Parts: sequence; C-alpha cells; structure tokens
Amino acid sequence: MAAAVRRIAAIVEYDGTAYAGWQSQAHACSLQDTVEQALSFVAGQRVEAVCAGRTDAGVHALGQVIHFDTAALRSARAWVLGANTRLPPDVALQWANEVGLGFHARHAAIRRSYRYCILNRSARSGLERARAAWIHRPIDAEAMQRAAAQLQGEHDFSAFRSKECQSKSPVRRVETVRVRRDGNFVWIDISANAYLHHMVRNIVGTLLDVQSESDPAAAMQAVLASRDRRQAGPTAPPGGLYLWQVDYHPQHAIPAPPGGLLLRPPA
Repeated sequence: MAAAVRRIAAIVEYDGTAYAGWQSQAHACSLQDTVEQALSFVAGQRVEAVCAGRTDAGVHALGQVIHFDTAALRSARAWVLGANTRLPPDVALQWANEVGLGFHARHAAIRRSYRYCILNRSARSGLERARAAWIHRPIDAEAMQRAAAQLQGEHDFSAFRSKECQSKSPVRRVETVRVRRDGNFVWIDISANAYLHHMVRNIVGTLLDVQSESDPAAAMQAVLASRDRRQAGPTAPPGGLYLWQVDYHPQHAIPAPPGGLLLRPPA
C-alpha cells in the first residue's frame, strides 16, 4: 500500500543577490532549484516546491511561503533543521508544518506585502550594497507618501507593469502603501492582493520621480490614469526589494515570518 501524501508548508528567508530569481531555470542558479534539492535530501525523494511569489533576480525575502507534497514522514523540526544543513548560507527555512491538501501557497494567499529599502546619503555603502538601493540625491519621504496614497484601492496598474508581464488583467487591489524615513534610510511598504511583473519596483521608481513635482499626488494620479508604462518612472534596482510577508486565512495556521533586527524601521 502506497504511503499517504502529505502537504508541507514552509517559510523561506533568502538573500537573492546570487540567484536568477525564484523560478527554476535551465542555465542559471535559481532559488527554487536550491530549495528543492535541500528538501529532496530530507525527504529521500524528489520534492517540487510551489511558492507564494516568484521573486526576480536579486530580490530578497523574509517571508516567502512555499508548499510541497511528499510521502515522507518527518517532524516539523526535521524539515527545518535538515533542509538548513543542505542549504547555502544565504537561504534558510524558518518554519515548516503539515497543512491540509487544500492549501496552496500561491492561490490561497489573500495578501502579499513587500518592503523596499533605500539608503539616502551622499556616500555609497560597502555593507548595504546588495541590501538597499543607494540614492544620493535628496528624498522627500513626506512628498512620496502623498503620491503613494493615490495608489490605494483597486486600479488598472498598466503604467507600472513590465512589457514581459503575462498577467491577463492589469487590475490589482492595493490595500496600503506607506513611506517612512529613519535617518539615512527610506522604507516603502506596500500590501496588495497580487502584483504585476515589476510592479513594486516600477512604483518605487515613479515615487522617486514625482516627489520633486510641485504636486506629487497629482503627478502620481496622472501616471496611474495614463495606463502607459512610458509615463512612469524607471524600474528601481532589485537589491532594495524584499518579499516581506504573505497572509492567509487563519484556518491555514501559517505564522508571520520571524524577521530579525535588520531592516526594521520604527513603527
């Protein structure tokens, strides 16, 4: 009699600098391949992982959620500790547990939150070079916040989608956007039901452009209404972007990512 198939959910934290993004690629190092190889070792059989959000090359995550199916019987602790012994230093499982077969890391997500980090000072950083976007010109975080507020709600975000985007609809619902400054750092937090390809990085690039306008809110409204990518700002660098948290209905019992001391702006 064949062993019963179980579905395991896990939270993965990673520095995406050395990877060509999450999705498996034939001729590049991907996070999916890296994570699957570690989990397959623990399971003693081939494991295929499904993620909540396919992060691009150079993008990081504190709260990437995945699920995979396996007939292997392992404790939650064994999945985490075992996988981490086989993962490189820049990737680590933070949590794992069995979930119902109806759970799906991507389709069951009700909200995805990203955080973008900008180092705003005249000199570049040696330590933060791949963890924050360095912008040396002055940034007005309050002006950026006024512009960002225009994006809340359900809109056609065509002005912020890349030409490679394959989504059938450009309509997304942005729940919150918040811009804050803490010393030399500017933090941009955005939560939405889903995103278009490069949407967050294109929003950040546009916020950096319109903050210098006499009326940043009106400038952002005009870009949004244009539905034209050419009217928006450049795509912000990937190193400042983090998949921060993915939320699900409580019935799935997926916890918030543990996070850490780094990249924590004041409340």
